[in-house]
Amino acid sequence: MYFEKTLKLTHLAVMEMLHTGITKADETGQPQCIVIVDASGVVLGQIRMDGAKYLSMKSALAKARTAASIGGPSDAIPEAVGLAIAAATDGEVTRLGGGLPIYSEGIRLGGIGVGSGSPDQDKAVAEAAITAIGATAKQEQV
Repeated sequence: MYFEKTLKLTHLAVMEMLHTGITKADETGQPQCIVIVDASGVVLGQIRMDGAKYLSMKSALAKARTAASIGGPSDAIPEAVGLAIAAATDGEVTRLGGGLPIYSEGIRLGGIGVGSGSPDQDKAVAEAAITAIGATAKQEQV
């Protein structure tokens, strides 16, 4: 087969995810850095909320790209290989929690990475953003 069905995140989806992520972060009282990438790791949207740690933009990007690449949560990278993979990819891959893949209709659309809070806070913001567009962080059975 030479062609396959594909879906992509639209700019409207990215804006809705950022808006919902900001709202969720505000609810938790923890300003966040949020990065959304497509399935190939290209940044589609990002924000550093007022008060979020500026270096967390780097970790949020690595979390988003990791989730998009492996099709699972960024913290699914085994601890035993986490440092080696980070070194081998110049920090592009991380095992820090807060990165989730974005799926719709069984197709991986990209990833979202959130950083500046605890891993649980980061994941909660990422999950809220994904849910806002009717997508999931797990590959559905189609």
